[in-house]
Amino acid sequence: MRLHYTLRVTLTLLLALGAAALCVALRTPLPWMIGPLVATAMVSMAGLPTQSWAPLRNGGQWVIGAALGLYFTPQVMALVASLWWAILLAIAWALMLGVSFAAVLYRLHAPRLAGVAPDAMRATAFFAGAVGGASEMTLLAERVGARTDLVAAAHSLRLMVVVLVIPFGLQASGLTGVDVTSPGPRIVHPSGLLALGVCTVAGALLMQRLGRANPWFMGSLVVAMGFTMAGITLSAIPVALSNAAQLVIGVSLGVRFTSGFLHTAPRWLASVALGTLVMMGLCAGFAWLLSLGTGLHPVTLLLGTSPGGITEMSITAKVLQLGVPVVTAFQVCRLVAVLLLANPLWHWLRARRARDAAR
Repeated sequence: MRLHYTLRVTLTLLLALGAAALCVALRTPLPWMIGPLVATAMVSMAGLPTQSWAPLRNGGQWVIGAALGLYFTPQVMALVASLWWAILLAIAWALMLGVSFAAVLYRLHAPRLAGVAPDAMRATAFFAGAVGGASEMTLLAERVGARTDLVAAAHSLRLMVVVLVIPFGLQASGLTGVDVTSPGPRIVHPSGLLALGVCTVAGALLMQRLGRANPWFMGSLVVAMGFTMAGITLSAIPVALSNAAQLVIGVSLGVRFTSGFLHTAPRWLASVALGTLVMMGLCAGFAWLLSLGTGLHPVTLLLGTSPGGITEMSITAKVLQLGVPVVTAFQVCRLVAVLLLANPLWHWLRARRARDAAR
């Protein structure tokens, strides 16, 4: 059984590597993530036995977290701190967007999903619509009796749509390379890279022990940020290592699309896909309004406020040079806020509904 598992992981990685190489040749945006994501998803939905190995996914998040942390110089931190009001607005926007999308999902699908109690359907729609991490929202949904399969499917599909539409749209429009912040260290120092690796792994393990969300990304990011803010430059992250990290993250996203994925309430999935496109359009308008008040490029703020995942949007910003620190700060703050507020918000809305019904 172990040999069979190892073979599946190896063949999936080889498929992902071939897809990445093809995307590099075709000059697609984010070739090392999009190629493996699309190829793995297609093969998985075809019923072939693809497999992602959790330690590789964790390692990919660790590398990306460390690479992003190297952008946070004292000057950049001063810029991010000055944007506190915009970050708070973005958090409020994300919560409002999630609640609104959930209301639409409930109205469209409550009459069609036979056998699902109204309260369970409301919970399903709420946590499917929430602009938060897929695993965290699915876990919260399970605790309140929601349909976790629909919640997980909604988040997986939304992430796929965002990761494909935004990078290709930006590349086609030529809106890349607008980052005005320093790209961080460029030279790889083997001893410094080893020290950075040991420290960031320790940070990730501490975050994991504390039960924090995305511990391998967040722990690595925080430690690397600490060094950079203190003016300590240990090493750059090798390009090959960053590419490998994107590859394994792409694989970990692609294997979510199993052979039964398209059979999971097709109308539900269609609504999620269309709703994601609408949300991206609304986020583009919101980003433009924020840009008027902050002076930042609207595309940077689009990535910071878009309904994608923190790792994927930060990678997009890094590869396309679109304001990495700002995007990362917006996405991290939103992730933390949604994780803290989603469950209390659900119970508040539920209690409010109960009071209204009793009148």
